[in-house]
Amino acid sequence: MTQANQSAEHQNVVRFITAGSVDDGKSTLIGRLLYDTKSILMDQLESLSKTKHARVTSSDAGVDLALLTDGLEAEREQGITIDVAYRYFSTPKRKFIVADAPGHEQYTRNLVTGASQSDVAIILVDASRVDLKTSPATLLAQTKRHAAIVHLLGLRHVVFAVNKMDLFHFDEQVFNTITQAIEDLCQKIGLPQPTLIPISALLGANVVNTSLNTPWYKGPTLLAWLESLDTSPASEKTGFRFPVQYVARQDGSASDDFRGYLGQVEAGSIRKGQKIKVLPGNTEATVAEIYLGNGSTRDGSNNGVDSATTGDAIAIRLNEDIDISRGCLFISADDITPPSLSKAISADLCWLDSEPLSMSRKYALRHTTNTVGAKVKAIEEVLDVQTLSHASETHPLNTNEIGRVSLILQKPIAADLFDESQATGAFILIDEVSNHTVAAGMIRQTSAQ
Repeated sequence: MTQANQSAEHQNVVRFITAGSVDDGKSTLIGRLLYDTKSILMDQLESLSKTKHARVTSSDAGVDLALLTDGLEAEREQGITIDVAYRYFSTPKRKFIVADAPGHEQYTRNLVTGASQSDVAIILVDASRVDLKTSPATLLAQTKRHAAIVHLLGLRHVVFAVNKMDLFHFDEQVFNTITQAIEDLCQKIGLPQPTLIPISALLGANVVNTSLNTPWYKGPTLLAWLESLDTSPASEKTGFRFPVQYVARQDGSASDDFRGYLGQVEAGSIRKGQKIKVLPGNTEATVAEIYLGNGSTRDGSNNGVDSATTGDAIAIRLNEDIDISRGCLFISADDITPPSLSKAISADLCWLDSEPLSMSRKYALRHTTNTVGAKVKAIEEVLDVQTLSHASETHPLNTNEIGRVSLILQKPIAADLFDESQATGAFILIDEVSNHTVAAGMIRQTSAQ
């Protein structure tokens, strides 16, 4: 597959996540997208029509479309989404993979997981829960938290869908007031100029079909906006990056056994005969063979391929026999912007565990395929999601709080800044006792010591 074909394939598939507080209408919105694009089977629709649910109060709504995504019995009983629910649908223009993340604060980890694998974020804002009496209007804390997380994770496309506009008879002034509050939020957290769409997920207004009730709105429907996005891979800010996931040997009985290094190309490209450098040892070697991960080749033969690029799962064989293990990173030998070998990093953390961050405890930091011991040296600042300011007095991060910390690592890692490479600039922290993932981190600064 050529790079152009890969880009075209990526462009044709859009992964998006819906975020927002509980009952903002995320599941109903996804159900509406599925229903109005005729992506629901008849037997599913018949089953839904027989299911009564407390959330459906409008006679115009017909069936509870949220049940299409609230698959778990516990979710149905509580009327909420607990797990991240994935759904798929397509239009003549594009295919879509949808992640429906839970709205409750205690499930913020699910939002982080879903957003990290998405191209686009749809943040729902329930118009009926915005305090319109203040100036600017006051948004829910969850809306602010989700916007901050989406910004930290570096999603390129964000839209705010102002939902339940039918409860205000599609009043333009209400939408303008909420628009001002969202623009103020984006300015404070550093998000670019946002896209806003007035919708009613329950009635289908401006979701797939343009609503006659909003003649003052001249923008696209939500689906038209999704279909028009440029989701081609962003121009890469780093060269070739290949974290070694597994070292494969034929049987180890002979010195000339096949030895291949398996993993995924996270950035850049590699070709046969190219010189590479292996970090952290800075050893140079030459690429002898490249095999695609599924055992086939681009032309159907079994002689390997000449090159590989971002996203390819491959095995690389080198001419030289050098010491390489899981966690090593291959880069191009002539890379002019190599990653830093760092034992000290400054990073933004989204704390996910029920136990607060402890500076006296040791954590395991998992970065690409590498895992090293880590301790938090200092908490530099904590984001107050109510005021969107950084607290002047820092405190240990609690569940779902966001803050910047400095970390000391047991061994150096080969890291890029998150703004340059999400693959080699992100990590997770793991509690060594409970083995729970306690935080997701984005590297902002590196230092050798």
